[in-house]
Amino acid sequence: MTRSLVTGATGYVGGRLVPELIDAGHDVRVLVRDPRKARGHAWADRVEIIQGDATSPADIARAMEGVDVLYYLLHSISSGRGFGATELEIAEAFAEATRAAGARRIVYLSGMVPRDEELSEHLGSRSVVAQTLLDSGVPTAVLQAGVVIGSGSASFEMLRYLTERLPVMVAPRWVHTRIQPIAVRDVLRYLRLAADLPADVNRRFDIGGPDVVTYFEMMQRYAVVAGLPRRRVVRVPVLSPWWSSHWVGLVTPVPASLARPLVQSLRNTIVASEHDIADYIPDPPEGLTGFDRAVELALTKIRELDVPTRWSSAATAGAPSEPLLSDPDWAGGSLYTDERSREVEASPDRLWEVIEGIGGENGWYSWPFAWRVRGLLDRLVGGPGLRRGRRDRQNLAVGDVLDFWRVEETDGHTFLRLRAEMRLPGLAWLELRVGSDEGGTTTFHQRALFHPRGLLGQVYWWSVWPFHGIVFGSMQRNVAHAAETGRDVRAA
Repeated sequence: MTRSLVTGATGYVGGRLVPELIDAGHDVRVLVRDPRKARGHAWADRVEIIQGDATSPADIARAMEGVDVLYYLLHSISSGRGFGATELEIAEAFAEATRAAGARRIVYLSGMVPRDEELSEHLGSRSVVAQTLLDSGVPTAVLQAGVVIGSGSASFEMLRYLTERLPVMVAPRWVHTRIQPIAVRDVLRYLRLAADLPADVNRRFDIGGPDVVTYFEMMQRYAVVAGLPRRRVVRVPVLSPWWSSHWVGLVTPVPASLARPLVQSLRNTIVASEHDIADYIPDPPEGLTGFDRAVELALTKIRELDVPTRWSSAATAGAPSEPLLSDPDWAGGSLYTDERSREVEASPDRLWEVIEGIGGENGWYSWPFAWRVRGLLDRLVGGPGLRRGRRDRQNLAVGDVLDFWRVEETDGHTFLRLRAEMRLPGLAWLELRVGSDEGGTTTFHQRALFHPRGLLGQVYWWSVWPFHGIVFGSMQRNVAHAAETGRDVRAA
């Protein structure tokens, strides 16, 4: 049995690769900073979960003990500027640890690198990481993919929302750049089978689907599959990646911080220069998945609410990556709170059902217009806004995105803590708790917390404090009313 270590297992590709490896007979180990995020996946009880940090050589060495194949699916594209230096440092640490552990193979999912073109920061960093792993002394397969088409991928969500929301789009030259997209199912197949490549294979492989198109053609073909009228694009000669990324951030759920490196990469020609991977991993009998079929499959997954992983699993640039309240190194300081409690004439289970269903399409039970305005303002300053929605209409797990919040803690029955990822001069949380006393009375406890950063943080708290009674007060009343009346949470 092959023992495989999957890094990035709670991310978009990693979360889908793990069950495929398990089904293929691999003994899978995952390295995660927060085991709670891994336990939110259906495969959690079928893998070995190692808690550790990818920047810690000691944690990496511990995770690599006895491993045959390393699946390197880490990237820092969502960490903001300077992510290239971070990616190189982590890759060097893994290269050394993999060699020391005596592993027989590294498999790395990278981006397709065009020849004779100046690379974007994103593609340039991926290429440097690839070379670092190839020089590790451990046989390495670098799979260089183009735009990945699959439900929940950042590239697909960007394409989807641009096409659906803009019948006429003002766009720069990159909409006419040639691209070779690939379906996520084909990416996963290549990753799974790459573990068994011959020991003398140490190289890069371009992997792409059967279609070579421009971004404009992708939008038109998406519209056909989705049953939309033909889209029109008005090309402008100059539109910087900065402006393009903010435009994408306003129109799609992908925030500007993530859209910027994606848009920069679209300036490069992303077409395979070879298909040598077929010498080792032949194409499936039915052939690689075409673009139209990949879109059809992705839309079916979305309609059926069967999207196992999403791009938003990764942290948003500028947002806190670790919980503050549970950090033993936190030195304290100001921590403002707004606490409210009320009795609810409903069972604890019914109240929890409503609480766990908040956000996304279900709404926030309080001033919908005000929430939309707050989300728009957040997107204008580069935050995620409200368009990320939620992974599942009713169930939440640690690490899930919930509009511009992220689930930091939940026991799945009585307690939910959300950490704010909107742009704020400080750190914020919202806690919702179901309680009951010996007499059987159900109680609903709600607490908002804010740790200000500097004078601006202090000003922010006291400027919004008068509105808490309206926003949070009405939210608590309406959630309680929904539980008491038995109203379907989807109608909120």
